[in-house]
Amino acid sequence: MANIHSQKKRILRSERERLENRRYTSTIKTYFRRLEGAVAEGDDAKADAEHRSLVQTIDKAVKRGALHRNTGARKKSRAARVRAGQSAS
Repeated sequence: MANIHSQKKRILRSERERLENRRYTSTIKTYFRRLEGAVAEGDDAKADAEHRSLVQTIDKAVKRGALHRNTGARKKSRAARVRAGQSAS
């Protein structure tokens, strides 16, 4: 554990930021699985809603710095392919 006061504060802050980033990445994975499920079921309205919320979450994560912008673009592209009914692999 650090002895310097500012370093203790930095450790606490980085832990808070790490958890915030984890929330974003976890939510993105959840929305992606929901999108895949909706496409597999053939439910267009649900798939559209899931795709929209997924893209919004990715954009917010990129804006906040939780994801690199290229990673965000790649995930959005993959989601668009899944939404179109193509394989994401």
